[in-house]
Amino acid sequence: MMMAFRPPLGWNSWNTFGDKISDALIREMADYMVSHGYRDAGYEYLVIDDCWSLRDRDAAGRLVPDPEKFPHGMKDLADYVHAKGLKFGMYSCAGVMTCAGYPSSYDHEFTDAETFASWGVDFLKYDFCNFPETGDCRTRYQTMSMALKSTGRDILFSACNWGQKDPWTWMRSAGAHMYRSTGDIMDNYVSFTDIFKSQLKNLSMSANGCFNDMDMLTVGMGGKGNVGFGKVCTYEEYRMQFALWCLCGVPLMMGADLRNLAPEYEALMKHPDLLRINQDEECRPPYPIRMGAVFTGNPDPKEGEMPWRSIPDSSYTLFRHLSGGEFALAFINFSEAETVIHLEMVDLGLPVASGFALRVKDVFTSEDLGRKSDYFNPKVPGHDMKLYLCRLEKANG
Repeated sequence: MMMAFRPPLGWNSWNTFGDKISDALIREMADYMVSHGYRDAGYEYLVIDDCWSLRDRDAAGRLVPDPEKFPHGMKDLADYVHAKGLKFGMYSCAGVMTCAGYPSSYDHEFTDAETFASWGVDFLKYDFCNFPETGDCRTRYQTMSMALKSTGRDILFSACNWGQKDPWTWMRSAGAHMYRSTGDIMDNYVSFTDIFKSQLKNLSMSANGCFNDMDMLTVGMGGKGNVGFGKVCTYEEYRMQFALWCLCGVPLMMGADLRNLAPEYEALMKHPDLLRINQDEECRPPYPIRMGAVFTGNPDPKEGEMPWRSIPDSSYTLFRHLSGGEFALAFINFSEAETVIHLEMVDLGLPVASGFALRVKDVFTSEDLGRKSDYFNPKVPGHDMKLYLCRLEKANG
């Protein structure tokens, strides 16, 4: 069966905990993911990020888990995670040291892959820090891909090279299952919206088996943790982040401390319709309809004046084909002011002469808004979005 047939879902330790990781933390997080329904919602990977090993390899050249942090070793911990019905993930790097200065896998790819497989690892995040100037990025990710396959164990390859050499054009060919094309996300509005805007044009390369990775979620972190820089996001901004990741069909790797997550964020990340959009089996990217078009607020423009004007990056309208004759339609307002966003239905491929309209349901409120034909102009608050699930219906049926 194909690995990563749909975008992988899980939790990663980095965003909140950084180097403050331990055997006890990972076991407790595994327990919590099961008892609070995250596993049943589809979040199956539990991933330990950087800072898990000693600063030196052993006499045989193998990586050694820090015995103070992981006194029972990684195989015992992996067995515990597996017993909970979850999959166990770990971290290494394509450079000579990890981002935090621990030993890494450059020239050790096959030894490290064998080590990970012997521990029962199911997922490898593979970073790009301290990469030699004389090294070849593509060759080294291909090498680790081959090393993982040589073990005979199914290990999801999460390549993280920050966009070097346009990975969306070759990571699928190199055997990766997901790949990062940006720098690290920070827990603020500017960071996640910049990542989204930068990757929208690359999502056409993302599909079953290999997905663009827009980095780990910061939803619900509230400025606490390892990436808490900048102004804390509002609920609406966090909801926008999660909904955009779902709309784009990218991996959902939670980064908050789930044990202390406010109920509204727990509910958000288990929202059935949002997860259904993210996990749609066709894995199609969203189709950009319009970017930057907003109403001026004047319903009676003067002669020669348009009722809307274009403001670069102020708003996006996106449309996504889903399986089963369903569609997702998003109106995204990146400006601070409430805005009416204009859509002409002909731009969705539905001219009036077609005789068809869209039956529209609000994803966030579950409200049925009836049929929309000819045009649709929702009012969207600042730093927020509207997301709808739609089906085709006869306009006068």
